[in-house]
Amino acid sequence: MRLNDASMAIRPRTAWEALDLGILLAQRHAALLMGSWALVTLPIFALLSLLLWQHPTLSLLLFWWFKPLYERLPLFILSRALFGDTPSLRQSSRTLPPLLRPQWFSSVTWRRFSVTRSFDLPVLQLEQLAGSARQHRLAVLGQRDSRAASWLTLVGMHLEMGLWFGALALVYMLIPQQMLADWDWQDLLGMSGDWLWVEHLSNLLYALVLVVWEPIYVASGFSLYLNRRTTLEAWDIELTFRRLQARMKSLLPVLLVGLGLWLLPPHNVALAATGAEGTMQASEGSGPNSNRLLKQPLTSKEASDRIGELLDQPPFRNRETVTRWRFTEESSGEPGWLARLLERLLRSDLLTQRPDTLASMIEVFLWAALFGLTGWLPWRNREWLKLYVTPGQLRIRKRQTMPAVLFGFDLQPESIPADVVAEVQRLWHQHPREALGLLYRAFLSRLLHEQQLPLKSSHTEGEILELLRLQARLELLEYGEALTLHWLNLAYGHQLPPDKARDELCECWRALFGRKGQA
Repeated sequence: MRLNDASMAIRPRTAWEALDLGILLAQRHAALLMGSWALVTLPIFALLSLLLWQHPTLSLLLFWWFKPLYERLPLFILSRALFGDTPSLRQSSRTLPPLLRPQWFSSVTWRRFSVTRSFDLPVLQLEQLAGSARQHRLAVLGQRDSRAASWLTLVGMHLEMGLWFGALALVYMLIPQQMLADWDWQDLLGMSGDWLWVEHLSNLLYALVLVVWEPIYVASGFSLYLNRRTTLEAWDIELTFRRLQARMKSLLPVLLVGLGLWLLPPHNVALAATGAEGTMQASEGSGPNSNRLLKQPLTSKEASDRIGELLDQPPFRNRETVTRWRFTEESSGEPGWLARLLERLLRSDLLTQRPDTLASMIEVFLWAALFGLTGWLPWRNREWLKLYVTPGQLRIRKRQTMPAVLFGFDLQPESIPADVVAEVQRLWHQHPREALGLLYRAFLSRLLHEQQLPLKSSHTEGEILELLRLQARLELLEYGEALTLHWLNLAYGHQLPPDKARDELCECWRALFGRKGQA
């Protein structure tokens, strides 16, 4: 597509604004669109009416059924006119046979009642996609504007009916009153052979209505398609860069000339240096460091020396020699207890006369810090130790903190049957939900009371699996994931697990927890 030659502003629009743009596009080329539509459809309508003169309803139905094929010619005209290559009426009529061949059978069969027909037609005709490529492309394009395309078809259908009935009412109002008085409406509604021309006349009015409306319908769908591609492919940004490139091409000679002048060697450097040297010599006598006001009682040099002496004395500058240790951030107020303690220690003779005593004090301090750190770390990570240390050490669970009910399940070991697998197999065929619920309840009870998993009443199924994953028990984790998946599908999705899944769950239960034993 030559985006620079587009006859409309390429920019992202809302779906309804794009529909308005389609109407304006059809209005701009109204004569060509309506003329080409009438040139193609009216002869087909006349042929069907003559062949099926005794069956006007069938002729109209056939004419209406092949309407998706007629819509390909207006789309061809609009796609060329949009980029400045508007075809003539003769050129448009010559291109009709090649336009009708691609996917014509699907267009008049299973795609005939598609409410997004005008939006999908450019993918078929302009992009020439078929099969899975066409479906994938339509899925991408239809993520945003397919709803507006559906509304366009529904509103267009009602608009067709409204215009058709309005044309019939107009014809009825143009009939003279004397002729209406002589008509027998019972014969007219009976549609005898003498009144077939009335039904064919109403069919002709419908064909004329399509001459006006169908180009607008096709143009609106085409504008929706262009708007969606503008958003997806950033046509507006591409056009901006192309315009910027065109401007830069016009400025390129100027830039080259400027670059060449900048790279030329300086010819008058010596002359400029000589002139600058003379200027510097002339201005030395009037510099800021020169002697001025020489005829005054206080010259400028003496004043500068006096000012320097004053700034080098208190209170402007205070010199102090420090011969002791002190904190650099020590404030002017009373120092803290730690500062006083360290200062006394540094001033004392302990460092020079009794260094072994100081070393013993440091050793005691370090051992105390080590013991304190050893006690603080377990206390700081007490929750982690409760979860991961083996049961023989610190992993102690108080029975009163264990939840008795989780997800509505009673997790007390007394409520679990002795042989869980046998009870599950007995209940499976008549009460599969109770059977799978019993298996899941027994599994949670085992995790809580035997594996000492820290379950809480607020935990979800996913959080329980995460606790198993942290415990690093691979066999329990795999079984828990499979059982939880089947339980969620049955509890929330009402999907019964197959018998094969039941057998696998029961066999895995026996392998993990044995055949018997209280849960």
